[in-house]
Amino acid sequence: MTQIEGRAQIPWYRTLDRNQWRVLIASNLAWLFDGFEIYALFLTIGFALHQLLAAAQYKDIPEYAGYVLATTVFGWATGGVIGGIIADYIGRKKTMMLAILAYSLTTGLSAIAWDWQSFAVLRFLVGVGIGSEWATGASIVSELWPDHARGKGGGLLQSGAGIGSFVASGVWLLIGGLGPNAWRYMYLVGILPALLVLWVWRGIPESSRWEEAAEQRREARALAATGTPLAGEAAAMTRFTVIDMFVDKSVRWRLIGAFLMMLSVTFGFWGVATFVPTYVGKVAAGMGLSAPYYTAVAGLLGTGVAIFGFIALGFLADWIGRKPTAMLYYLMCLVLTPVVYLWTHTMGSILVAVTIFGFFTGGIWAWAPVWLPELFPTRMRGTAVAFCFNAPRWVSCIGPLIAGALIVGLGGYGYAATIVGLFFIVGVVVAPFLPETKGKPLPHALWTQSPRSAATS
Repeated sequence: MTQIEGRAQIPWYRTLDRNQWRVLIASNLAWLFDGFEIYALFLTIGFALHQLLAAAQYKDIPEYAGYVLATTVFGWATGGVIGGIIADYIGRKKTMMLAILAYSLTTGLSAIAWDWQSFAVLRFLVGVGIGSEWATGASIVSELWPDHARGKGGGLLQSGAGIGSFVASGVWLLIGGLGPNAWRYMYLVGILPALLVLWVWRGIPESSRWEEAAEQRREARALAATGTPLAGEAAAMTRFTVIDMFVDKSVRWRLIGAFLMMLSVTFGFWGVATFVPTYVGKVAAGMGLSAPYYTAVAGLLGTGVAIFGFIALGFLADWIGRKPTAMLYYLMCLVLTPVVYLWTHTMGSILVAVTIFGFFTGGIWAWAPVWLPELFPTRMRGTAVAFCFNAPRWVSCIGPLIAGALIVGLGGYGYAATIVGLFFIVGVVVAPFLPETKGKPLPHALWTQSPRSAATS
């Protein structure tokens, strides 16, 4: 229940208008298809490499999987940072449309890979498109949703990834037994998001906050072109956003802290959680069970519960605050990694552990759309949010490489995953140093005077 301007308390969802719901649905759907395409890779990479590698190389599949995952993560980082910058200059809506088209088409092209190298290159291109889309959706939802419900909006937005992963697991359960080319069919399904672009174009508004910031950016540049001295916010409007977020002392330490938190979760997730389907499939095969079937079941359980993990994080963030919620999720990821990979030995116990693990390792990502947009002003929000969310992948892309090498070197998944999973502790340590933003207005930082007066004041 929410108190609005002295009126009687009403449910939070009734305080939202049609445009706020539309922008959430559009962003959620875009991220849903992102989630589908990401998890399709997790589910199929082992089967794809069995077809794309020679029989003599099968024993090294975890290492080759690490290469493919690493290139995907690197593409995600590259596209994500570029997309965030573009969103600050041409708008949230246009950038989202371009990103959806990019990752839809490149996912479809992944179906024609002819060796593991071509597969890796195509997955890099998919990563570029996926990375570009997320920062746009997070920015526009945060800019249109009200202060009292922004955490819920972020959690509901991020739940799209869980829904997409769940759908991917269901599709794989249906088509995984269709022969050695089944993995190719999964990627052909990924073309469907392109159909969403027309609906996005017609169905959602542009962010009014971005429009205001863009107008003042144009005014500031026009003043600078006349030789007028600029200071404060006026001067900041003329700086390239990448430079601005490092120069502005009010956000610099927030940028560093948020970067480290995302580095923690991306390194841990891509080096630990991404191997869960393959791990469960291997255990199942060792027990004489169907590897494709139990790979899909593990995916359905882990991704299905992750949907609730995303949403729960958003509601918790609005209830107890951003800091304690994030710390709780990071701590549970740290503790549950050895539970999944070392301390469960029957298929039943493994599936239970994977389910709980999925709630936290999936849900943990929701802190980013909830908290990150609240740390930066509108003029640089897309760039800063994209940098924090995506740039850590330039470092964490070595997570799958390290995990893959450790799996081969240590002769199994258990100790390798546990070692990489220790990186989750960074998030627990850094979160207390970021500002608590629960219920506070979104940083906007526009001029309160006429542009010329603000420039010379």
